[in-house]
Amino acid sequence: MVDIVTPYLRCPVCRQPLAAGAAGTARALRCPRGHSFDLARQGYVNLVAGRVAHAGDTAQMVADRDAFLSAGHYDFVSGALAAAAADVVATVDGDPTAPGDRPAGPLVVDAGAGTGRHLAAVLDAVPGAVGLALDVSKPAVRRAARAHPRAAAALADSWGTLPVADGAAAVLLNVFAPRNGAEFRRVLRPDGALLVVTPADDHLAELVDRLDLLRVDPAKADRVAGSLADHFELAERSTHRRTLPLDRAQVRTLVGMGPSAWHTDGRGLDARIAGLAEPVEVTASVVLGRYRPRGRAARA
Repeated sequence: MVDIVTPYLRCPVCRQPLAAGAAGTARALRCPRGHSFDLARQGYVNLVAGRVAHAGDTAQMVADRDAFLSAGHYDFVSGALAAAAADVVATVDGDPTAPGDRPAGPLVVDAGAGTGRHLAAVLDAVPGAVGLALDVSKPAVRRAARAHPRAAAALADSWGTLPVADGAAAVLLNVFAPRNGAEFRRVLRPDGALLVVTPADDHLAELVDRLDLLRVDPAKADRVAGSLADHFELAERSTHRRTLPLDRAQVRTLVGMGPSAWHTDGRGLDARIAGLAEPVEVTASVVLGRYRPRGRAARA
């Protein structure tokens, strides 16, 4: 499905446009200067140029995330993103930068897309849109490549230069993922929007002390806005919260898919979870920030 977004992609080495071509017997994307990028049999394209400092989420973390999200526990987050994205797309003009080879529908980019479930919900809410899932984790993009018929996936490092054309995206999603303000601003259309989801200070509050998990900084939302301030201005912020009744296995999956998985001893965690009384009432609480590119004139 990479062909649906190929006109929006750029070579990560020289920034030239990419097009389908053959490299021996393997399918690949190539730029006019001869740089070639293989299309994996799982359906994604590898657009990483050089080494990256972090390989992203492990296969087990991605499997846990897929299981937890597929059970619908975070559908309220997907729904909030879908509603916000649909509102953005309803207000954007026709693509002023699009040559004749670009798709007619708006582009939604998810930077740090994980399994692509949130992107899929957005595409369901915006029938004419096409989506591009970017992630540095191979296990993640393998799943994201199958997330939606109008979505493609690329292996890419969000901390580096994104392999996306200037002003290509109408909507850019960033859910519990690294934020690269300069690159987000470059690839976003002037009338587009950046939608950022971060944990609220009471996110998973019932588990933090009992399971020795990482604690959310109470000033997280303000710090995020500050980190983006050179390139974006905050247009709107909302909090979305649900109480999730979970069994112990679901709690283990929830912890395993998040950042605490990198810092928690597995055997000690299992022992602490075994002491929880079921069902475990867990608060899932997130902040959704809608940002517009700095310097853009606000609509009346």
